[in-house]
Amino acid sequence: MEGLDADSFRFSPLPLPPPKPKPKPSSKVVIYTTTLRGVRSTFEACCAVRTAFEAFGVSFCERDVSMDSGFKQELRDLLKGKEREETVPPRVFVKGFYVGGAEEMLRAAEEGLLGELLEGLPRKKMGAVCDGCGDMRFLPCFRCNGSCKTAVLLKEEGHKGRTVVIKCAHCNENGLVVCPICS
Repeated sequence: MEGLDADSFRFSPLPLPPPKPKPKPSSKVVIYTTTLRGVRSTFEACCAVRTAFEAFGVSFCERDVSMDSGFKQELRDLLKGKEREETVPPRVFVKGFYVGGAEEMLRAAEEGLLGELLEGLPRKKMGAVCDGCGDMRFLPCFRCNGSCKTAVLLKEEGHKGRTVVIKCAHCNENGLVVCPICS
């Protein structure tokens, strides 16, 4: 079969799944954050923004750019034309519109504007935790069990066939999939 030999068994010419669609303007809050603690100020800003939205009791979708590079690319695409510093998490979108980062959100909360901005949005039940992921937002891939590798049997004419290991097309670079229940 063309494109497969002993030296390239890890890579396959099989088609990849279609890219995830960009978030459409809707009646929800989307926060791009990071859980990496490498840069303390960025991590603390992400925690502060998350805590502010939890305090208002509003339901929000958190997209961790450190857990999935697709979220990082999605954020870059949404903020195309902005300075590089403006793509550093946290970044907040409310009802499909870009609101800003930690400084803008915390200032709005202090001035009482955040409550008005979040008016009419769905509320989260206090103490409610996702039954699928425990509010971690990601699960190990169901197909490859987090290894990022899948074995495929290739049938060749007149031969028994052989097994080839390819990159799993269902999970991200960390072997994770987004929780199907809470996402």
